[in-house]
Amino acid sequence: MIVDRVEQAYVGRRESITMTEFARVADHLPDMFGHLAERGLVPAGPPFFRYRVIDMSADLVVEAGIPVAGPVDVAEPLFTEHLPGGRYVTVSHIGHPDELVAVTSRLLDWAREQGLTWDMEPTPTGEVWGCRLELLMTNPAEEPDMHKWETVLLFRLAD
Repeated sequence: MIVDRVEQAYVGRRESITMTEFARVADHLPDMFGHLAERGLVPAGPPFFRYRVIDMSADLVVEAGIPVAGPVDVAEPLFTEHLPGGRYVTVSHIGHPDELVAVTSRLLDWAREQGLTWDMEPTPTGEVWGCRLELLMTNPAEEPDMHKWETVLLFRLAD
């Protein structure tokens, strides 16, 4: 479905990785939650991965992010930024994260059939996305079975 989202502040950490190195991004989340807790800040939503640049045959630029209510003072390599508001295509998936490649493919196919245009620019170094997210709806500490995890995909449409 298509949903409207408002701009959202977040704390993030960015990495340039290959698909086999994804844990390098995911492993930042516990320390990021700790950083916020030390400052008495409560996340304003579920953590996410933001795909900035996608070249499946080479490198990806991916951020681990945690929504916050407003600007937060952080030190590098952390940063604060905003997810842009706008219209997003979304789908929810319950299952192992390895299944997300197929879910994403079906989402992209559906959007193409609908004649939708992404907030994305193809470049020689990969697709540069305005906002392409995976929201992590399940806390692994509460549900260790990855086959029961819920992930919400949100891909921003062009204006």
